[in-house]
Amino acid sequence: MVLLMARKLIAPGPLLKSQPGKKASRRAEPDLEPRAERDLPAKSRIFIVDDHAMFREVLRQLIDHEPDFNVCGEAADAAEALRGIRESKPDLVIADISLAGASGIDLIKSIKSEYGELPVLIVSMHDESLYAERALRAGAMGYVMKQEPAKSVKAAIRKVLGGDMHLSEKMVSAVIARFMRGTTNQTASPMETLSERELEVFRMVGQGKPVRQIAEEMKVAVPTINSFRNRIKEKLHLKTSTEVMLHAIQWVRGELAR
Repeated sequence: MVLLMARKLIAPGPLLKSQPGKKASRRAEPDLEPRAERDLPAKSRIFIVDDHAMFREVLRQLIDHEPDFNVCGEAADAAEALRGIRESKPDLVIADISLAGASGIDLIKSIKSEYGELPVLIVSMHDESLYAERALRAGAMGYVMKQEPAKSVKAAIRKVLGGDMHLSEKMVSAVIARFMRGTTNQTASPMETLSERELEVFRMVGQGKPVRQIAEEMKVAVPTINSFRNRIKEKLHLKTSTEVMLHAIQWVRGELAR
């Protein structure tokens, strides 16, 4: 009897015989795609723009370590960034204020002009009290200083991707205070009267860079830089180019000491 049962188990043919008038049921084909991969949400694509390769690498590692983020490209200057953004189609651009050639402020304006709603988050070493409002006016959705811990940068990224603006508590208080003072006759400080390009020249003068180097980095002619310096001198009520240089050095040192 046992031998007979064994012969039936190893006999060729289907284990389930079809009944008369009915088709034999087919086995379901296995789903080769792992369920975990199917259930994963799409990652947010982030493009990094910074003129320091080491910082780009650190930021890339920080972002790629998150399960819902992915760095889709990077660039060292505004021109390279605009080309990369066209190709990679990111969900968010992270940029610095200081870039070779056009500044981060100029890049924000270009992105807003070409891509409209593409959000931009500024991550910069420059003091937010002077640059954050300029970045927001240009169209940025947030500002984070590089001195902030990694968790603050990640929180800012998620906030901006969610459609909200991000500023530090200190900067929010300053913006509100400035708005309240706007109803009075108080005037802006001389530094706030400088345009983005003038402020960029002023910063590089304070870093001790010669005029020709500034012109090369901003990709403009030397006479253009001299024109910027003359306008800076007028707006800051300074008499000589030497005073402009000394004032710029003092301002840069104060910015670094914050």
